[in-house]
Amino acid sequence: MTDTTAPARAGGMSWLGRLEGRLSWILLGLAGLALPLLDDSYIGTIAERAFIYWVLSAGLNLVVGYAGQIAIGWVSMLALGAYTTAALAAGRVGPEWNPYLALAAGGAIGAVFGVIVGLPALRLRTFYFAMTTLGFATIVTQVALAWKDVTGGGVGTPGPVFPWPFEPGWGFYYLCFILAALATWITANIGSSRYGRALVAIRDAEVAAEASGIAKPRILMLVFLLAGALGGVAGGLFASLQSYITPDAFTFEMSVLFFIAILIGGRGSILGPALGTILLTALPEFAAPLVQWSTFLYAALLLLIVLLVPGGIADLLDFKNRRPLTQHREIVPRIELLPRVLDQAEGGHAIELAAIALHFGGVRAIDGLDLEIHSGEVHGLIGPNGSGKTTTLNVISGYYAPSSGTLRLDGAPLPFEEPHARANHRIARTFQTPRLVGAASVLQNVMIGGTVHGEASFAEAMLSLPRHHRDERHLRQAAMLALATVGLESLANVRADRLQHSELRFMEIARALMLRPAFLLLDEPAAGLSTEEIRRLGALIKAISREGTGVLLVEHHADLIFDICDRVTVLNLGKVLAAGTPAEIRSHREVVSAYLGA
Repeated sequence: MTDTTAPARAGGMSWLGRLEGRLSWILLGLAGLALPLLDDSYIGTIAERAFIYWVLSAGLNLVVGYAGQIAIGWVSMLALGAYTTAALAAGRVGPEWNPYLALAAGGAIGAVFGVIVGLPALRLRTFYFAMTTLGFATIVTQVALAWKDVTGGGVGTPGPVFPWPFEPGWGFYYLCFILAALATWITANIGSSRYGRALVAIRDAEVAAEASGIAKPRILMLVFLLAGALGGVAGGLFASLQSYITPDAFTFEMSVLFFIAILIGGRGSILGPALGTILLTALPEFAAPLVQWSTFLYAALLLLIVLLVPGGIADLLDFKNRRPLTQHREIVPRIELLPRVLDQAEGGHAIELAAIALHFGGVRAIDGLDLEIHSGEVHGLIGPNGSGKTTTLNVISGYYAPSSGTLRLDGAPLPFEEPHARANHRIARTFQTPRLVGAASVLQNVMIGGTVHGEASFAEAMLSLPRHHRDERHLRQAAMLALATVGLESLANVRADRLQHSELRFMEIARALMLRPAFLLLDEPAAGLSTEEIRRLGALIKAISREGTGVLLVEHHADLIFDICDRVTVLNLGKVLAAGTPAEIRSHREVVSAYLGA
């Protein structure tokens, strides 16, 4: 990868950097292809099991590692795929199916139930969703016990036997290897696409994801569908490997194995969880006396990883982010690049708030607010803490629905409680506390802001089709241009959590610029900045407005407000205390008394 202290060229990676990122996969692939040369059937069986488990874990990794959903009971997909494949291949439901068609049917059933299991994730969080997935796994086991005509009940049913060219033995080994490689390729394509970045943004900074136009329900359902399909295919392979399947083959310990393999592998990584799955599959085989302690050992291993290497195996392998960064870095925005970043069309725009009122219980956060924001102007919003400034931004951004009042964009009503839809109206914002995806690079953080500009579908990204590559190329170029504009292009390939606070402030502005916003809402962007950085920030904000963007600036630095704003509104206790030009506000007696001081 290009040196993180040197300016990045087009935001891309050198051929050496690309080779560095793929070397581990090349070595794993060569090892998998060469394993049959050992001619050891026992080692082959362990490898088959590891490949099968990885087919499931690859999809689950998108759900757990990327999207951050705690899906512990994903063994249910393994069971559904196993019984579907076995029952259809054995002719327990109509005529006998070709085992390969039965395997595909197992994947289809897994996809359907993956979506069904994923639906609660749209409302339930953390451990509540985890309990839902565990409950579903229990239901699947009980149905398998009771539906004897199809599943054989407690006695079980034979697994499918795949014919040539993947017959039992090394033929089946290569089938498992090929499907594991395919699952890796598919999930790696998603992970490196705008959909993968959106998932990680939902996990680490959900409000920032919504502000960038990312619709959580849609993308989560697509991922649950893919993860369910891969789990169902893994189940069909598992049924063949086991030769005979019974409900007690799908244990709670197996669910724990899949979940922990992803966590110790590292969130937001493909290679780490793959290595974690291989490790946890092989470990019991080579430490047979410890099998009865497996759950305890899994928990101990997870605890050690959390305490010693919180980022998991992926962090241990991330050598490039251990390289030291240049000290005493300066942020020098290149304002002359703004016309290329914003590409504004002619014509005036306006956001109008009329009689907006918002109450939290007995607290009137906003009380009859009237406010207009016009394109090409910087509108300052000031007032004491608790006066309703950020709440106003949240109403405009769609996070809050007011008790009364109207919100209009260019005269048309703007619906409340649709934060992800604001991006389509070219309304961008930053936050009081910088919202970053810490494990992602600065460039990837900024590319998240342009998610809505991508045209490739989920399937096109999954299969790495040309339109997906075109999207990535355009998003990368636009993100590098935005970073150059705010003065951070030399840090493009650095992990965002290694940046200084002031650099994170400018990174958020770069992400917001990716929308080519007609309106930009800034929530205390100067907080924590030095005097010189505030001066440069002010020049950048003023230049953004001169390109036709309407800026609403919430800020406590009064000098910045009065230096760059065209109009200023002062709030106090949710009401407008004063509104006018900076000169009028400076001389307003009530404003001086309530906010500015003598």
